Amino acid sequence: MDFVSIRIITSDVARLVAFYERATGVAARWATEDFAELTTAGATLAIAGTRTVPLFAPGSARPAANHSVITEFLVDDVDRVHRNLTAFVTDFVAGPTTMPWGNRSLLLRDPDGNLVNFFTPVTPAAREKFAR
Repeated sequence: MDFVSIRIITSDVARLVAFYERATGVAARWATEDFAELTTAGATLAIAGTRTVPLFAPGSARPAANHSVITEFLVDDVDRVHRNLTAFVTDFVAGPTTMPWGNRSLLLRDPDGNLVNFFTPVTPAAREKFAR
């Protein structure tokens, strides 16, 4: 089995896609006006509009209602990412902080309130874990 993607349901696909394109530097591929994907080497972030929800199961997902999932991006320099994002991110939850498990992390919320973590491994063990 391969983990392929995570999908965020939103009421404003264009706004959320624009946010993630700017935050990650990855251009989205649009399938329809209700669905786009940002693909990285490790996984894909899919962004879909509320009109796609009934295709799976009506009422099964609601936009801007996430309080348990953090979408994470491995970056080369989290402090540089923080400096680059300060011009347009309005909701930083925590500035760059070194975690006990060896990652330096930046936690923020996207325009729908979803948690996003950009991180850089900084200890030898963390670097080894994410070595490519």
